[in-house]
Amino acid sequence: MECSIRSSSLVPPRPASRLGTSSVPAKPRLVGLKPSIARSRLVFCRAAGSDDKDLGNGFPRVTSKVFVEEAIGAEYGEGFETFRMDGPLKVDVDYLNDKLQECFLQRVRHAMKPDEAFGLIFSWDNVVADTRSLKLDAWRQLASEEGNEFSSDRHINKLILHTAADHVLRKVLCWEEEESELERLKSRLSQLYYENLIKLDAPVEGLKEWLDAVHTAGIPCAIVSCLDRRYMHESLQKMGLKKYFQAIVTEEDGMESIAHRFLSAAVKMDRKPSKCIVFEDDPRGITAAHNCTMMAIALIGAHPAYELVQADLAVASFSELSVINLRRLFAHKGSSFMDLQKQIIEKSPPKRKLMTDTIY
Repeated sequence: MECSIRSSSLVPPRPASRLGTSSVPAKPRLVGLKPSIARSRLVFCRAAGSDDKDLGNGFPRVTSKVFVEEAIGAEYGEGFETFRMDGPLKVDVDYLNDKLQECFLQRVRHAMKPDEAFGLIFSWDNVVADTRSLKLDAWRQLASEEGNEFSSDRHINKLILHTAADHVLRKVLCWEEEESELERLKSRLSQLYYENLIKLDAPVEGLKEWLDAVHTAGIPCAIVSCLDRRYMHESLQKMGLKKYFQAIVTEEDGMESIAHRFLSAAVKMDRKPSKCIVFEDDPRGITAAHNCTMMAIALIGAHPAYELVQADLAVASFSELSVINLRRLFAHKGSSFMDLQKQIIEKSPPKRKLMTDTIY
């Protein structure tokens, strides 16, 4: 089963049907279409299986990257590889900044409404939803089921939140060493997390008012996450935020790093990466945004302010933001900002030597 998502629109996922194993591709793949005259349309797709067991709420039990430490990505501006009818195409940061140029009518419109030229990318974890408490609750529930103690030490909780589940089970909590038992515990941990996620119905404080403001200004928004798409749609629907996001990047998009998710979101919004602003709470996400030539606004909370100093702007809550803050982030950028320039040094004429004449 294949699906396609154009860069200018988001196609809601269709329910997975019970297909035989011979008709479902074994590995996900990215596909694309031939470029049109106006603009290259990059199309992303991932085949979705349907033989997962349900959790009892109509949602499949999926193996996600929620408790896996993802790579930052794009350290040297590299992107990902997509496929088109005429062969594979390597998409990197420079390519997208060059190909996603504004057409004439867009330039005219953005001259009259400059805010619409931006693209906002929101990270799911602790920016849209308070996943910090969800993860800790899942660990507590797992500890209770296994008859183990769960420490309330602040340092240990920080390691649990920002470290892969394998390392936590083996080195931090020292629960299990056997590989088969580790897989069982990780599977149960993910199941508990998704069960708690289904009950979530409130976004981060101040987010809805901020989304109302940027929606009024006509700024497109995208959300990125490693969650399953169906869970993402259901959660956004419950929180009343689905209408604000023109693009959604989830596990089905097959992105291998944080930076690749940001680049995929920029393509779906039809905005150059250099015109996008990422809202993050993690220093790794901020680094990924800068690797993609994007601006980064940090939300202080899960990490203290001194760990977010590399962000272009750091705020304690969304209530501190206004649309004018977005314009100021790009105020120092001209049309050739950060381009290599030749410095012309004008040679000044040699100075005349002053001679002291003796007057008789």
